[in-house]
Amino acid sequence: MSVKRRISPIADDGDEIRFCSTCAFSSACLSEGFSKNALQDLHVLVEHIGPFHEGDHIFREGDDFNAIAAVRGGTVKTYVVDTDGNEQVQGFFLPGEVIGLNAIHHAKYPCNAVALDTVMLCRFSFPKMALLATRMPGLQTQLFRLLSQDIGKAALLAGDYSADQRMAAFLIALSRRYAARGFSATRFHLTMSRTDMANYLRLAPETVSRVLRRFQTEGLVQVERREIELTQLKQLEQLARPVLRD
Repeated sequence: MSVKRRISPIADDGDEIRFCSTCAFSSACLSEGFSKNALQDLHVLVEHIGPFHEGDHIFREGDDFNAIAAVRGGTVKTYVVDTDGNEQVQGFFLPGEVIGLNAIHHAKYPCNAVALDTVMLCRFSFPKMALLATRMPGLQTQLFRLLSQDIGKAALLAGDYSADQRMAAFLIALSRRYAARGFSATRFHLTMSRTDMANYLRLAPETVSRVLRRFQTEGLVQVERREIELTQLKQLEQLARPVLRD
């Protein structure tokens, strides 16, 4: 029997037994044999914060680091401003993903994080979580996995790829990230603007619009403003393969 995927990336809050639907650490905790109500130590670490509205900053470059945050709902953009005053988009974080991991080494946030829509977060005290991880190997492994994913995202588009390959990889990566959290793999809302997408992909905004129009003409996608449906997932995956390396 097929599982019906949620189209809209909105988390539920679970209950006294079930983890939130987008919890970034539930798999690690469950692998250790801990249900939600057994994790009193972890509950002490978690603070639900928000809502942050579109344009609200969650942290700014140079702020002191003492916590990581898991996205419960909405989308967060991270960026830096270069010496010429130009914004450089570093990434987009979806429900179930963690922001702030790149601040661990210097104990300062090395970038800005801003809400692209209505964002809710789970804020985790990192010193306390690091201490708890020494008692829960599964949690420690999950932290390492999240760090590895963060590094992988940063390197994803570093190669010499075509505009079509970059756009296909971006869409397929979003598809897989949404699917991993139980959302639709083929229909989702692009919370980021075309300009932000272009900045992240290191393309001109008009190139992004042109590629999306061509993808639609070729039947690969259907686009209605910021709503997108991936109608030929396998073909997009084939186009994205040199970038995603799978």
